[in-house]
Amino acid sequence: MTDPKYPDVDLTALLELVVIAAEMHQVEPLPESVCVDPDDDKFIACALVSGSKLIVSGDKHLLDVDGYRGVEVLKPRAFVDTYLFN
Repeated sequence: MTDPKYPDVDLTALLELVVIAAEMHQVEPLPESVCVDPDDDKFIACALVSGSKLIVSGDKHLLDVDGYRGVEVLKPRAFVDTYLFN
C-alpha cells in the first residue's frame, strides 16, 4: 500500500505489523483536559490505559504534553532516529 503523496513509501509491512501486534482497550475519557485540543486527550487516555510509554505523532498539541504521566510523545523522525536506527 502506498500513499499518493509519497509514492516511494510502501506501508504494507508496517500495516501488517499493526494488524498482528495490535491490542484493543476500552478507554474512558480523562477526568481533566490535558491537551489544548481536547480531541487529542483520547490518545493520552489510550496510552495510559494500555500502559504505553510512547506516542508517535506530529500533532503540536500532543507534542506539547510530552512527559505527561510518563508518556513520551515523539515526532515520527525522532522516533525513527531514536528507536529504529540507533
